[in-house]
Order: sequence, then structure tokens, then C-alpha cells
Amino acid sequence: EIKSLLSLHGGQFSGEQEIHVNSPFWILNIPSEEMARGLMKRTVCAKSIFELWGHGRSAGELYASLKNYPVDKMLPYLQSDSTYKIHIHTFNKTLTQAQKIKKIDALEFLPFKGKVNLKKPEHIFWILEDYGMDPNNVPEEPFHLYFGRWVHGQRELIESYSVKKRHFIGNTSMDACLSFIMANHGRVKPNDVVYDPFVGTGGLLISSAHFGAYVCGTDIDYNTIHGLGKATRKNQKWRGPDENIRANLRQYGLEKYYLDALVSDSSRPIWRKGMLFDAIITDPPYGIREATRRTGSQKETVKTAERSTENHIFVSSSYHLSDIFFDLLKFAAEYLVMGGRLVYWLPIYRPEYTEEIIPRHPCLQLISNCEQMLSSHTSRRLITMEKVKEFKDQDQNSYLLDGQYMPYRGHNSFREKYFSGVTKRIAKEEKDNQK
Repeated sequence: EIKSLLSLHGGQFSGEQEIHVNSPFWILNIPSEEMARGLMKRTVCAKSIFELWGHGRSAGELYASLKNYPVDKMLPYLQSDSTYKIHIHTFNKTLTQAQKIKKIDALEFLPFKGKVNLKKPEHIFWILEDYGMDPNNVPEEPFHLYFGRWVHGQRELIESYSVKKRHFIGNTSMDACLSFIMANHGRVKPNDVVYDPFVGTGGLLISSAHFGAYVCGTDIDYNTIHGLGKATRKNQKWRGPDENIRANLRQYGLEKYYLDALVSDSSRPIWRKGMLFDAIITDPPYGIREATRRTGSQKETVKTAERSTENHIFVSSSYHLSDIFFDLLKFAAEYLVMGGRLVYWLPIYRPEYTEEIIPRHPCLQLISNCEQMLSSHTSRRLITMEKVKEFKDQDQNSYLLDGQYMPYRGHNSFREKYFSGVTKRIAKEEKDNQK
């Protein structure tokens, strides 16, 4: 998420720091404080951002680093008419109050001229100490220390968009936190057009609209699109007349960004040819709570299709999980603008998972692959891909196998067998959980 936002707002990871996945502290190079605040207004994964004044692997290195920091950059925040306080945060260790005071007193060489105000200070400075990730093996001294000025923090976004308070929800409405992470992976920005081909109750549209994008979606379920049928909320039997996707966006003051939601089969695109969408952000159906269906019977023949009239309603048939992802990638390759992103969830069975399972397309480059654990054996991966090549006719039916793009052969595909097993395992675990 941070990498995506840095590429959107400007900035990069510091060249002097190796990125440690397990470290809670990252050093970034950001051109301005304004950009840093812009990043923090969007991020879900980061808690705070600081202007780094010094850091080191020991207290001595930290103090030496602080003494080398330009005084002219410090002085605006250390004036005699200002107020400040120093806060200490230790990751994976708890310090006594006496230990904290001792560490604060050791910073007396800094030219603080203002007055201490613990309740409403103008400037807040933090000492950050990293004691690693192993709670059973906490070192005496931290692995790394940082000191800096607090710039911005953001934790209210998720609470204000909580699904518990949402007007229109379904069985699998996306958690607000994950929804915003997906929008950030998609680098959604003002005036983008964002599309969800499995829109459901529109939870993923809300986060994109919050960032100023125009949103639309499709779903094969007529009742969900129109807000009809049985309610999924506790103690409510039927959905009300105003329970729909538009009402959700209206609830958050985002209705002006709502384009439309249409009843449509994602395996049969309804859009005109051409690059239409800046981002495609979706959660394809899987498990027992969301049926994987598409129009047309498996026994349907070409002859039947030729006889069908404009008013004919096709019966629905099973939609294999491997076909869902193949169709999704093909659609994204054709309808995304250049540089546009596809963000979606991929269910996996962990004991059998390999990188080869991730669907690929010659027009799309894999940007990130993040795992969310569901159980000891199952999880889902948030896949982010970016369009890097113009879509051509020869890319119509291609998938990656052993490093080469081959014609897709439907249910003989090696992925079809894998995802068929994943679907059964997830469904079994959901049934066991319900029991």
C-alpha cells in the first residue's frame, strides 16, 4: 500500500535502508511535508509519519546523528514562544516511567527553548525504539532508534466507514479497512473511473468514491443490484425500499461520484471496445456465501443461441473459478487504460500454493501479491496488476504456463483443477464454521 501511494504522491524508499518486511518502521524520501500529509490522509496500514531528525543502531549513534542534523531545520519548532512535548514509543517492549524520563533527559543537548505542554503542545517529538518482532526473545537494547517531529497521523477513516453502520450490506460486504487498502493499491485518484465487475452491495465503490473517483459496477444478481429480496442484517427479514448502492454512497455524501450499477454477466462484457477504466477493483465470488454463476446452460449449443430472441432469458450455469479469473484478466487487459491497475482477491489452499497458480496475462504486469490468512490451510491473496501493453487480438485467449503464454484450453487448464479444489475446501471450512 505504501509503495503504491508513494508512486502516486511522489517519493520513494530511502536508499540507505534495506526494507525489512518485519520492521514496523520505514524510512521514506518524500519531497515535501504537504505530500507526506497527503499520503497519511489515504493510508490504512501506517499509523503516523514523522520528519526524521536522527536515527542509529544505538543511543550513541542516535545522538551523533541528531548533532549532525541542520540546526536551521530544527529552529522553527524550538522557538521560545512555542510549546512541545516528547513522546516515547517502544515496539515489543514496555519501559517504566523512570526509564522514559531518563531517555528524554538525555536529549538535553538539543536547543529546545519553548515550554513543555503535555496536553496541547504545538509540536510533538517522538523517540521510536525497535526491539524486534519476537515477544519471547526481547533484547536488552533496541535494534534501531529514531527521533523525529510528528507530522500527521490517521486512524479515523476506517471507523467512519464501518460496515456495521452502513445502510445497505450483504453476506460478503468488504471490510472498510480492506476496501481502502484495495483502492490505494489501485492508485485511485480524483476523476478516475473505477469499475467493479462483481459489485454486490458496492462496498468497494465507496472507498474509491471517497478518493474522488467516479464509480460503477455490474453484477449478475438482479435482486442485489436493485436492493430486493431477503435482508442479511440481523433482526430484519426483507430489504427496505431505499436499500441499494446509491443509498450507501448518499449516506457518505458521495452520491455525485456514482455512475450506475447494471445487471450483467461478467463473462459476457457489455461495454463498447476501447480503454474505459482507470482501475478495476473487485472481489470475485467464491465459497458457499456467494454463488459463482453466469448466463447460459452448459448444454447450450450454437444452434440454440442462433434461435434465441432478444427477449430470451438464459438460464444460469456454474462458473468455474479458473474461468472467472481468466475472464477477469482478459477484460482488464482490454478495458483498462495504459498504466491502469487491476486489484482483486485470489483464494488459495496454502499447502499446495505456488507462484505458478497466480493467473497471468501478457498485457498485465504483477505489481504485488499480499496474503490474508483465513485459516491454517486457506487464505486469500490481494493481487495487484498494472497494464503495461496494448491489447491485441492475439492476446485474446492467452495465459502463462512454464514461463510462456499459451492458448487457454478451458477446463483442461492446470489452474482449473487447483481452483476447483480450493472452492471445495473453502466451502467445507465455511460449513464447519457455521456448525
